Formats: sequence, C-alpha cells, structure tokens
Amino acid sequence: MAAQQKEAMAFVGASDEAGLERAAHLRNDTVALAEMAAQPRARFVAFCQGAALLAPEGAAPDKVVGAGLQALGPEDRLVQGAGAPIFLGLAEGAPVFVLNLPEGTAAPEGADWADLRGVLPRLDPRAGEIAATARALIAWHQSHQFCSTCGGPSVLAQGGWQRLCPSCGASHFPRTDPVVIMRITRGDSVLLARSPGWPEGMYSCPAGFMEPGETPEMAVRREVLEETGVQVGTVRFLAAQPWPFPGSLMLGCAGEATSEAITLDPAEIEAALWVPRDRLARIYAGEDAEIRAARLGTVARWMLSDWLFPDVTADN
Repeated sequence: MAAQQKEAMAFVGASDEAGLERAAHLRNDTVALAEMAAQPRARFVAFCQGAALLAPEGAAPDKVVGAGLQALGPEDRLVQGAGAPIFLGLAEGAPVFVLNLPEGTAAPEGADWADLRGVLPRLDPRAGEIAATARALIAWHQSHQFCSTCGGPSVLAQGGWQRLCPSCGASHFPRTDPVVIMRITRGDSVLLARSPGWPEGMYSCPAGFMEPGETPEMAVRREVLEETGVQVGTVRFLAAQPWPFPGSLMLGCAGEATSEAITLDPAEIEAALWVPRDRLARIYAGEDAEIRAARLGTVARWMLSDWLFPDVTADN
C-alpha cells in the first residue's frame, strides 16, 4: 500500500522548480533563433496529430528535455524534413524547440507516438512542462490561423508565441483557459462524477470552465450546483496543473458540501455519486468492480490521494 500511496501523490506540473527558461527576450530575434536551431546541443520535441513523440520506456532521461520525451537533434531525419519549429525556451542552457509533424509521420525506431493523457507518469517535471507548453502552443496555432479582428490569414511571429495579421496589423497571443476541478467532500465521503466519452468505469472530480467575472471559489460553487445539484460552502485552493487539451489550466480546489442530494445535468455529466473513504481506497487498489480511479499523473488523482492518504507526502 505504501508504494501505491507514493505513486498517487505525484502529478505532472507539481514541481514549481525552474525547468524551462522561457527566454522571451529571444523570441523576436529571428537570426539568433535560426542559429540556435542549428547548434548541435539544440533539442527538438515532436508532436503529430496531437500525439507526443515518446522515448522508449526505460530510456535514460535526456539531460535537456528530461525523461519520457524523445529528444531530437538538428541532424535527425524528422528535424531536417520539418517546417519552421516553435521556440519553447532554454533548458540547461540549450535551446528547445517543438515540431508539429504531418499525419502519417513514422516514429524513429524504439520511440512511439502517444496521447499525453495516458502516459503522464512517464514524464518527469521538466518533460511535463515542455510537453504541456509545446502541445498547447501547437493547438493554439492550429485553431488561430485567421485573424479574429478582420478574418484574414495570420502568420507566425515571435518564435511561435504570437500571430500577426498582415491585413489589419492585429497581434494575437496564446491564451490559457482557467478550469476549476474540485474535490467536494461531505463528512467521510467524496463526490465523484464521470463525463460521456471517458474510459469505461472511470470517475474523477467534477470540473468546469470559469466564466467571466468569476473567482475560482464562485466557479466551484456554480459548477457543482449546475452539474450535480449539490450546494458547496467553504472552498480553498489546493494546486494547479497545466492541461493542454487544448489549452487549459486546472485549478484544483477543495470544497465542503452543504447538501447531499444529487440531481444530474445530463448535458454535462452522465453519473455522479458519493464515495465513502473505504470504497475509494478499494478503487485505488483496483478492487472495485464498477469504478476506475482517475488517471495517474493528473491533479484530480493527486487531490483524491491527498484526501485518502493525508499523512503521505510526495517526497517521503
């Protein structure tokens, strides 16, 4: 049980240590960026159709991009045949870029393409930050190819951190959408829910996008009430996690329910229930016939672990 408790306490994005230096001062220097991309120490990570290129399981971490991601160099076949990369920043003093490769691109021998949501435990904190940044930027460029001011086509600028409209001169920058995800408890039970399309049997914490004019606390109370009919009193912040699917920031909060009856909004979720602590322990142990635990590496998994195993810390 101790090992199970420890693995459940970590989540990608949990570390606030400086892993990737954003180096915003270099983004406008196209000459410097081209020179850096040609340096032997430059590293490139790659995505294809939203999937990340992962290193073989058990491979030694790359000193620049960390563990889990496949690190490519300027001479690699995938880099040579790719278009303009997006500059992510510096790690260990080396420049890091991301490539968005076309559908059907074959992975190098031993590496594989994977949806990040299913492989988060394979990434260390630095690789997690790089992957989240890279995927969010790629998704933003794919959905913002036209100017929202005049409708004309926009072009990449600032190393990939801006899009410019040649027609009207408008500048557009990446946006992050705040999402509250909440661990709602009442006595010795926690509220779990599932959305349509999730893996069979998987339940997690309720979540929802913040609306204009809201604080996180207000959003927690509104979302839980809208989705489940449960009223929430005291709310406190726990932790945050970048969630680049396509560009969110999960704000993990804990809330205390002041009511118990559940009334579902079927347009939002397909099921919700109160789960006692002892049943959640069985779920985490894989011993529940109906419910699967939230994904490893997610802030939801961490929040539930933090409630289930309050005396276990991430580094013990």
